[in-house]
Amino acid sequence: MPPARRAAVRFRERSELLDFLLEVSAATSQTLELDRLLGNVAEIVKTVLPYDLFAILLYHEKRRDLRIRYSVGHREEVVRNVVIGLGDGITGLAAARREPVLVGDVRNDPRYLSSVDAVRTELAVPMTVRNKLVGVIDLQSTRLHAYSEYDRALLRLIGARVAVAIDNARLYHRVERQNRTLRTLADISREFSSILDLNELLATIAKSVRGLIDYDAFSILAVEPDAKTLRHLFSIRYDRRVNIDNVPIGKGITGAAAEARQVVRVEDTAKDPRYISSHPEIRAEVAVPLQVQDRVVGVMDLESERVGYFTDDHVRTLALLAPQVASSLENARLYQQLATRERAMEDDLKAARELQRVLLPDASPEIEGLEASVRLRPAREISGDIYDVFERRDGQTVIAFGDVSGKGAAAALYGGLVSGLLRSMAPRRRDPAELLKALNDALIERKVEARYVTLCVILWDPETRKLVMANAGALPPMIARDGEVLNIRAEGVPLGLLETRDYEDVTVQTAAGDMIVLYSDGITDHMGPGGREYGKGRLAQLVRAHSRGGTEELATAIFADLDKVSTKPFDDQTLFVIKVR
Repeated sequence: MPPARRAAVRFRERSELLDFLLEVSAATSQTLELDRLLGNVAEIVKTVLPYDLFAILLYHEKRRDLRIRYSVGHREEVVRNVVIGLGDGITGLAAARREPVLVGDVRNDPRYLSSVDAVRTELAVPMTVRNKLVGVIDLQSTRLHAYSEYDRALLRLIGARVAVAIDNARLYHRVERQNRTLRTLADISREFSSILDLNELLATIAKSVRGLIDYDAFSILAVEPDAKTLRHLFSIRYDRRVNIDNVPIGKGITGAAAEARQVVRVEDTAKDPRYISSHPEIRAEVAVPLQVQDRVVGVMDLESERVGYFTDDHVRTLALLAPQVASSLENARLYQQLATRERAMEDDLKAARELQRVLLPDASPEIEGLEASVRLRPAREISGDIYDVFERRDGQTVIAFGDVSGKGAAAALYGGLVSGLLRSMAPRRRDPAELLKALNDALIERKVEARYVTLCVILWDPETRKLVMANAGALPPMIARDGEVLNIRAEGVPLGLLETRDYEDVTVQTAAGDMIVLYSDGITDHMGPGGREYGKGRLAQLVRAHSRGGTEELATAIFADLDKVSTKPFDDQTLFVIKVR
């Protein structure tokens, strides 16, 4: 009996046909993996309807065409390249009509699209679910009239069940792909948020997007609000970095996306007048606006050589990714601006530090009758502590030592003001108390909110070896003699706080070998990890222990002891150590 009649013989009883259809349903429901499912269908069909060529073509709603998803007997180039539109050929006709088409002799049918010369019979059966076309099952045989009307009806019954299984498998695959995409997007978002370097971020975005959508060209452009243009930030084409021109907002696909604040997808760039030609082989493009709080900050653009390449799923994926890309770009941009400003500030501070180094006296100033050493360690780039040494015409030397409120550049600038006033006023003032009063009056006239300075001024007479000092809120100097620290009382209100203040001179007759230590509160207030201050008592012990040595030796010992507590000063630390020769 001819093979074409096997199905008719097998299903003489209705119950046999129902059992077979149950087998079809069971076999197609065993897996949601599409290739395995279609392979099962090919085997099932062959048991009842022998064929020489077999194909399952799936329908693409957006492109409105059929492409081979699984085949037996067809050449590889046919499987890879054949695209059948609705109504084209026997399979396209079956899809368009939603009805099976049986041709007993394809040589007499002009609709037949030849793939193998020996084919004589073709049977194409559409697969539909809820009036939606899923695809077509296509059988071809080298025998004339290989299939009957009964076979057509049977394959239609098979196709109806297979259509449900394929639709479920595709739905499962879509959901699984969406879940995978969402997981990937979550990972990408975490990665983006951890990158603040703009160049590194742009390269990471391009790589991450390619992991989701295989593009041929990728670009990110930033909105320049003043110029009304999109400025090129990053572009890659065929795995190579390239530069592209800036685009006016409203021009081209990217400019249209920025202006409309909507995704713009172009199926065929050759047919879209907005397209700005950048490469002759580009045929599809999708541009996604990047928005932060209803403000467009840029556009992400993908291009492909394939017409209609970008799908609805691609657009949804890019739309989900765009907010994270936008916020990450904005963060990186702000960080870059901040880094640029910080570099400018660092350059300014460096210049200020150099200037302060020039303006402040040498670390070992020369004073007649005295040995002196100065050590300064600012808490920041520049110090708010001030000190100065200058000789008067009468041969006496003025030594000033103080501390401006606050730290950093503002304190240093205020200190510069105090130093300038001090040098201009000192020659016209006989004693330290008179000088402090004049300084206070001048600072009150130039009052700066929340700024003041503590200052100790010492007048040294090398002939009499007398120190005359007046104090405006500074720590009184330590004077060590014969291994003991003298108790010197010199007090007063800081300069620049209160009007009409008077100050008092205190005279000390020094002796050879006396060690005099002027120090800022950054030394006594220096704090270790446990919260304990360095303190005046510990400083006094060091002064006593090293008072018979040189000034440099004592200064070195004090800073070494401070580092034992902590190497990170909270406040400016300044020492001015003097020894009577």
